[in-house]
Amino acid sequence: MTAKNIKIHIPYGDLSAIGPGKADLLEAIERNGSISGAARRMGMSYKRAWDLVNTMNKSFREPLVATATGGSNGGGAQVTEFGYDVLRRYREIETKANIAVAAELAELITLLFPNSGH
Repeated sequence: MTAKNIKIHIPYGDLSAIGPGKADLLEAIERNGSISGAARRMGMSYKRAWDLVNTMNKSFREPLVATATGGSNGGGAQVTEFGYDVLRRYREIETKANIAVAAELAELITLLFPNSGH
């Protein structure tokens, strides 16, 4: 059994302002140009994706995602410059944390049951 990455969540009150799923959603929004496209790509409902975006936008000083309503251009969404900065910082924290705990995590993993359906 190999060690997995630890999951970092940045708290904001009782919420997670950003975590691995929200970071992945930001990247998917950037690739797809819309929340609905990102949601489809990630296998989640539009409502769930919108709720996650809304939580992120309300948690930080500035929005991480800017949206445009539908119409002739079809609307869409994009990650803001502030959102890119938050995402970059979050990914750096993830990388540094995983490097820092890699040996201890690998040792802890050896104490788990073998992957036999437990």
